[in-house]
Amino acid sequence: MTIEQTAVPADDVTREPLHVRRIEFNGFRRSDGLFEVEGHLTDQKSHDFTPPSGLRTVPANDPIHDIGLRVVFDFDMIVRAVSTYIRAYPYRECPGGGDSLQALVGLRIGAGWSGEVRKRLPTGETCTHLREILIPLATAAIQSVNPLRSQVLLEATDANGKPLKIDSCYAYGVSREVVMQRWPTFHRPEKP
Repeated sequence: MTIEQTAVPADDVTREPLHVRRIEFNGFRRSDGLFEVEGHLTDQKSHDFTPPSGLRTVPANDPIHDIGLRVVFDFDMIVRAVSTYIRAYPYRECPGGGDSLQALVGLRIGAGWSGEVRKRLPTGETCTHLREILIPLATAAIQSVNPLRSQVLLEATDANGKPLKIDSCYAYGVSREVVMQRWPTFHRPEKP
């Protein structure tokens, strides 16, 4: 298998650092039988930064944003609780930007998550960065719990007996080797 390399700057090209964004996720199993994923985002600049409000200047390498959230969910991936923190922010109003995330309680993490997040969290009512964290947070939640749910997920079928896992991603595409090995009666050879 060949993986293409991305272009790197030529030796005679210099680069000036301008901005660093870090996003990190951690998944946990809780003692109460629930699960949680924490998402954390920081933004820093290599130079002093004054937000458009002009009310303060953030010194170089200090966080402009230091925000995060915790989503608690059950084995069926239903959101049970959401909490947020906003430690560093550019505008006085920013700390209120996490209140709207309570609209996610009861939502199922899975297919359609991104669209529901956008629908339930209007841009003018929600911190943009918290909203950004929520999209990949779903994948982190799934990756955290799937090893515990794998047998249940592999055995789940639709009304016709077709495994739901088929066509759920590239590797589980109906014409792929995984389907041929695991569910040969459902395998369909790739069309030339």
